[in-house]
Amino acid sequence: MQSRMWIRAAAVILLAVAAGAPGRTQTMATPRIVWQVENPFRFFLDPADTEVHRATYMSLTPEQRRNPVLSAERVLSERHPDGWSATMYDKTCWDDRRNKYACSERADYINPKSHVVRVRLEGLDDAQTVDCSWYTAPKGKGGRGKAVTLPCDMAVQLEVPFPAGAWIKAEIGGRQVAEVDARVRDLFIVGMGDSFASGEGNPDVPVRFSPDRTATYGTGSDGSVLDGFPARIGDWKTVGERSFIEENARWQDQACHRSLYSHQLRAALQLAVEDPHRAVTFVGVACSGAETVFGVFLRYKGHEWVPNPPEFSQISAVAQAQCSGREAPAYELPEAYHMRGKVPELQGGLVLRKCDPERARKIDLLLLSIGGNDIGFARLVANAVLSDGSVLRKLGGWFGHVHGFREAIAQMDLLDDRLKAVNRAAHFLLHVPWPEADRIVLTGYPPMALLEDGSTVCPDGQVGMNVLPDFFMSESKAREGNTAAERLHAIMAESARQHGWTLADSHRKSFRGRGICVGHTDAPWTQADEMRLPRRINGVWEPYNPSEWQAYASRQRWFRTPNDAFMTGNFHVSESLLQKVLKTQSLSWMQVMLASVYSGAFHPTAEGQAAIADAVVEKARDVLNKYEARRRAAADTR
Repeated sequence: MQSRMWIRAAAVILLAVAAGAPGRTQTMATPRIVWQVENPFRFFLDPADTEVHRATYMSLTPEQRRNPVLSAERVLSERHPDGWSATMYDKTCWDDRRNKYACSERADYINPKSHVVRVRLEGLDDAQTVDCSWYTAPKGKGGRGKAVTLPCDMAVQLEVPFPAGAWIKAEIGGRQVAEVDARVRDLFIVGMGDSFASGEGNPDVPVRFSPDRTATYGTGSDGSVLDGFPARIGDWKTVGERSFIEENARWQDQACHRSLYSHQLRAALQLAVEDPHRAVTFVGVACSGAETVFGVFLRYKGHEWVPNPPEFSQISAVAQAQCSGREAPAYELPEAYHMRGKVPELQGGLVLRKCDPERARKIDLLLLSIGGNDIGFARLVANAVLSDGSVLRKLGGWFGHVHGFREAIAQMDLLDDRLKAVNRAAHFLLHVPWPEADRIVLTGYPPMALLEDGSTVCPDGQVGMNVLPDFFMSESKAREGNTAAERLHAIMAESARQHGWTLADSHRKSFRGRGICVGHTDAPWTQADEMRLPRRINGVWEPYNPSEWQAYASRQRWFRTPNDAFMTGNFHVSESLLQKVLKTQSLSWMQVMLASVYSGAFHPTAEGQAAIADAVVEKARDVLNKYEARRRAAADTR
């Protein structure tokens, strides 16, 4: 003990000499305090989960950091080809039972009162032999906090008030050796929209398959026998029984098929981990199947049948979150958003929630993906991939009524007014200031069937979709669909320009050559790029054993094929529900259609979502830097 006291005293003397002796050559570096937010992505309850992503980002090369989310996804997929989110998705501040953003461990989730920061001292020689006393001095009123004493080479955790921040100071032997102004910038990022925003096709926990068991689905619409299909693990006896359904894929939000692979969540996560002094509070309400009317403005119960579907529309859900635990008042708005009758569904008894502007948490970024379902995205896809003789064209139901290019164009004529209504609601109901409309980031849809040259589309055939004989890609109809998609993008771009929104669309080029029909390249064959669905014939699995399927392995294609969807989501409904909807017991093959289509077919893979996230992050940085520069300029003039 006595020797350590002498070492400490010597260190103080050396610091004094180094700092105060004029004309003397400084023999030791000036100590400085380095700090970072302990858990910058506050949506994750466990800081270790955030640290996985921060450490992955820090390990990237400068070249990889040009596309940090995609690069990180590839690194993580090498380590976790079955998916990295399985150990994280149920440790978040989303309460699935109550359909709200809340967590008992973090009561101040929406409006944080403080942040824990990790602090260390750099530039001190022999730091391992000297003790440092750390304390915080809040700005304004209040004395300094309780001192924490540790060896100077160890990091310390301290609590910093938000938003004021605090001075963090380090002492050795009662003498201050360093201080820093620690102020955390906590961003409130909101995500809204449809299946491309929810992460559809990428469950947090994919279905697992038996290495030797098979499933039989009776006779297909063309009379073929549907047997030898991959079968889930578990003790179920028949497809569709309760024990089978209980083993469906797991999602952060089951009704909306919202997962941690969502590009909106990944963009928010990236913005959190790339800046040591930044934290992000994230609220995402995107839902698979949502459109502007039913989803954003009106209640939509989601994609999957669950006992606790979403209670509010997305606008009202965000308003509820902004109120941070208090009820956001409901307002009857019969004439505010139907745009002079051009959106008739919003005329009459429209009721929406709105948090009082004095209480509402200000939105720093509103990420938006909407428009595809408004023009009938699923119906266009069905038109392109269902053979002309398919019974599914006539059934409608889960697929929706199939329609083509002309019907989609007619729907596009209505989209501009719907987006105007969204713009008005973002400003009036969610309190995004009119002069700061660029905080709303609209994401463009990537092309699904474009080949690498950017002008040709997927050819005729069943590549990637031999799960059912009804599927057949039509090149001519795919070309029509691509033309419709380009027109949709032009409308979205013009709406963004009119409203002053930020448009994120640089990812659209990177999807060329990574469409739904793209298999393995000139590289050696890998199971990840196999396009065929495994079937067991004469006791042998071809082309691979389904238990070897890796849902999140890196692939050339960035869209889930129906075969991929069957192997990843494998969505089924109970036998009773199937019979109730179809009024028959003879169409058990419809389970195969649900397992391949409702499981996220024709949606971006996790890599595709990551590529979209990179485009969003690029635009988001520009917006955030712009307002941070304004804030600093205003502070300097005070």
